[in-house]
Amino acid sequence: DDDEIARYVERDVSTWFHPVGTCRMGIGADAVVDPDLRVRGVAGLRVADASVMPDIVSVNTQAAATMIGWKAGEMVLR
Repeated sequence: DDDEIARYVERDVSTWFHPVGTCRMGIGADAVVDPDLRVRGVAGLRVADASVMPDIVSVNTQAAATMIGWKAGEMVLR
């Protein structure tokens, strides 16, 4: 029920400063997005942020996330 979900989120969900890698990219069955950032099984949806990065970079993730967004824009326009 919705109240139980809300209690779970309040109790167990926390933030990370720079989360990455939550949407695996690849060609395998365990990948969330394909190499063109398209979400498997959801037509017209792409993921274009740090969640497709396999590892965290050694600096702030903003520049890398911006470039992922830039490349996603190029992919959409192809």
